[in-house]
Amino acid sequence: MTRSLSSIDDHSEYDVIVLGAGAAGMSAALFAALRKQRVLLVEHTEYLGGTSALSGATTWIPNSIHSETLAQGDSYEKALRFLNNVVGNYAPEVMRTAFLRSGPEAVATLERETDVHFRPYATHPDYESDQEGSTMRGRALEPIPFDARPLGPDLALVRPPIPEFTLFNGMMIDRTDIGHLLNLTKSLKSFMHSARILTRYGLDRLGGRRSTRLTMGNALIGRLLLSIKKRNVDILTRTTVHDLTRSGERVDGVVLEQGGVTRSVKTHRAVILAGGGFNRHATRRAEMLPQPTPIFSPAAPGHTGELQDLALKIGAHFGRGNMQDAFWAPVSVRERRDGTTAVFPHFVMDRSKPGTVCVDQTGRRFVNESTSYHLFGRAMFEANRTRPTIPCFIVTDSVGLKKYGLGMVRMATRDIGPFLEDGYLIEGRTVEELAARIGVDANAFAETVANMNRYAETGIDPEFGRGTTDYHRVNGDATTGTKNPTLGPIKTAPFYAVKLYPGDIGAATGLQTDEWAHVLGADGRPIPSLYACGNDANSIMGGTYPGPGITIGPAITFAYRAVQDAVERERPATA
Repeated sequence: MTRSLSSIDDHSEYDVIVLGAGAAGMSAALFAALRKQRVLLVEHTEYLGGTSALSGATTWIPNSIHSETLAQGDSYEKALRFLNNVVGNYAPEVMRTAFLRSGPEAVATLERETDVHFRPYATHPDYESDQEGSTMRGRALEPIPFDARPLGPDLALVRPPIPEFTLFNGMMIDRTDIGHLLNLTKSLKSFMHSARILTRYGLDRLGGRRSTRLTMGNALIGRLLLSIKKRNVDILTRTTVHDLTRSGERVDGVVLEQGGVTRSVKTHRAVILAGGGFNRHATRRAEMLPQPTPIFSPAAPGHTGELQDLALKIGAHFGRGNMQDAFWAPVSVRERRDGTTAVFPHFVMDRSKPGTVCVDQTGRRFVNESTSYHLFGRAMFEANRTRPTIPCFIVTDSVGLKKYGLGMVRMATRDIGPFLEDGYLIEGRTVEELAARIGVDANAFAETVANMNRYAETGIDPEFGRGTTDYHRVNGDATTGTKNPTLGPIKTAPFYAVKLYPGDIGAATGLQTDEWAHVLGADGRPIPSLYACGNDANSIMGGTYPGPGITIGPAITFAYRAVQDAVERERPATA
């Protein structure tokens, strides 16, 4: 399935050439193959999957075939009203309507004709759940765990997950698995589920293999890979795109280089850019991201923005007016044994749980800890303008650490010594001692903790409104029986903190496209035969983050629309 560039003749022709092999690019290649097109998929790195492979791969597509059982009462009109309320003028409404119309079609096509399958999570609310038109469930889909054994040796092409998201040095799990593992001694169903996945992983390791049960982002990429493998898509990895070639105004091919071999490859219908955006670009990162320029990103390494540079060279332009140029999450960092740096995104497992608080470098709160990770990251930059907030600290006590964990320190970790020794986890026998250890004002910090303990008793956070929306409460812990599932006491010594930085998890600003994913020139007209999807294209959400999976959902949808347009449109006449 993978080829060497030397095996492709110079000036070979394909119907569709897709550049970039994350969820967007692989979806585009698959949709084109389903249309009986001859497809070439080109990836710059050694792995397929991009950041999608590292993610939870939640896919936000309202009113899909999976929504009916969980999201009764949802509708196109309701979803549009929600997006209009959240996104507003940050992005054109026509992009939202195109997404809402074609998203369900894209999902239905995948489910009906390929090995890509999703399921709705029982409760997964929109992040802006206080906005009219939001729902608690049905819009966010997740890939079903995937048995990757049919991939054979091609499993090695799938980008491995973030190690800190796995158990036992490689066992992949999702939220359903976590629930069963935590209840394996309390439920026969959970015991049987846990026994199956543990046995499966053990057999894989005994056989000298990486885990063949893929979950979350690896499951999505594995399913896409199997589907395109069955349809004979040609794949190049470790390949650089040096140029977009044109015949008149039309983009008619690409110049590729792999291991010193260069080829010019032509296309009949389309070149689709899906390189993941500018996040690893040599200069644009500092130019486009807020100051101070973020040091850490959990995104995959292939998002260099080089494809965007090629498009800009022939007249494309970036979208304008986004709320943010990137999507954010607070991250913590730790050096691994092999000398690499683990960058761990703090999505929902700790910040919203009872008995936690986040403080700036003065020891004071600056944000609603239960807000979405995107808004949390944005708040760090805003607060840093007036008080030092980068980095900040997430704090809990011994009860919270044991029950919920803190970043890379998982819940119920028996030996926290290594985390203390390397400084990832900071401990204080008293609140005042912890303040000294993290370098914040002891009086201000003690007052902050005392306030949080009082809020835990009343269930009301008068400062930031923690726990006032459905989204906040779902990510808390309702089993505690407290008045507010996101608030709990911070009283039991010792006390702990982990340092947090703002980390960019993807680009929001990208090439300006129209509702069919055409890349637009400076005059507003499409550049013939050139399309973009995923983070190479400007976000249809305008730098807002309305719900879980609002990058992958549009990525798949506009990959679908790009192929639909490219195949159904008559081949442009060459100049």
